[in-house]
Amino acid sequence: MNKIAIIGTGSVGSTIAYTLTVMGIASEIVMIDVNNEKALGEALDIRQGLPFCTPCSIYAGDYSDAAGANIVILTSGIARKPGQTRLELAQTNVNITKSIIPEITKYAPDANYIIVSNPVDILTYTFHKFSDLPESRIIGSGTILDTARLRARLSEHYKISQKNVHAYVFGEHGDSSFVPWSVANISNIPIDECKNLVLGNGQLAPDLNYAEVEEYVKKSGGTVIQRKGATFYAVSISVCHVVKCLLSEIDSTMTVSTLMHGEYGIDDVCLSTLCVVGNDGIRCKVNVPITDEEVAKLRRSADTLKAVINSLDI
Repeated sequence: MNKIAIIGTGSVGSTIAYTLTVMGIASEIVMIDVNNEKALGEALDIRQGLPFCTPCSIYAGDYSDAAGANIVILTSGIARKPGQTRLELAQTNVNITKSIIPEITKYAPDANYIIVSNPVDILTYTFHKFSDLPESRIIGSGTILDTARLRARLSEHYKISQKNVHAYVFGEHGDSSFVPWSVANISNIPIDECKNLVLGNGQLAPDLNYAEVEEYVKKSGGTVIQRKGATFYAVSISVCHVVKCLLSEIDSTMTVSTLMHGEYGIDDVCLSTLCVVGNDGIRCKVNVPITDEEVAKLRRSADTLKAVINSLDI
């Protein structure tokens, strides 16, 4: 049995519940929110479509109903407004997270925890500092969404399946993130050689503007928020991918936010690098051999996050 508890039933939490149901990943989903009526309504809406899905029990509950959960997904907090950065949300959502931690870990001490609320790296760090859970079972969704946006953009550029694109976003889930282009490739072809090899038939792909692609990735969330008020589809699919890997018997690599312990010269901050995820959480970090310039960018991203942490009451 795969039981998943989702805390927060706003756009992201509810869409995660819906996506988990449609994908047939969970056998039981409990939705928890301070607004219980909202949680009841979202659960009912999804439940009424279950006759056409893999059987699943989905309902609204409270923290005690999370007992026995394999995975807890934290999406609660104040959503980002148009023009607002993720880091500007920090103190409010840190306080919310601090209030939730003892309530949920009391009932689900053995679960893997996925932190999705923004600023995700700060809240993942908060979770490490305020819970007694093993580090391996605290996972920030981090740049897995940024990585998906990057791969989608490269797929469009080279007109090739996204499954053939292997590239990552490292660092903060935010403005100080970056792409380690030195390890980006399409079907093992280094990205800077793809112009000559991918399209064929005498055609060449347009020049890839690395800076423009990175800007696209960083600004995508803000663009969606400006246009429709919130982002929830892509992040929900990304989180469900993490869930699927946590429930799988086969380990997978992905960019998620974890606590650093000297990797790349970075310590005591949460940010995203490549990690191996298995059914007991974070198995290990993959020390990707990035360039000295890329290491410097990762350290700058860490310094950006540390400056925010030092300005907060955590």
